[in-house]
Amino acid sequence: MEIRIQSLKFNADVKLLDFIEKKFSRIEKFYDGITGVDVALSLLPDHENKNVKVQVAVPGNTIVVEKNAKTFEDAVVDCADILKEKLVKEKEKRA
Repeated sequence: MEIRIQSLKFNADVKLLDFIEKKFSRIEKFYDGITGVDVALSLLPDHENKNVKVQVAVPGNTIVVEKNAKTFEDAVVDCADILKEKLVKEKEKRA
């Protein structure tokens, strides 16, 4: 499973990139057929100005989750939790 991370209009530090890799590498245990994960990080003008958008490619479908938070880490954790639920549902549909 390949995890691609884009930081839009800013440079993400290595610590953040490692955190994202670690979080999303775990989702593979919830659905075996994941072909790729795209993570887009961006800054927004409001107070919860960190945005994380995750697209997970599974056979025949793409699951998209987007969250805003005060920190990228919080948004990543929220996205990972939602993705776990969606991947379990997707796996159950295929079974």
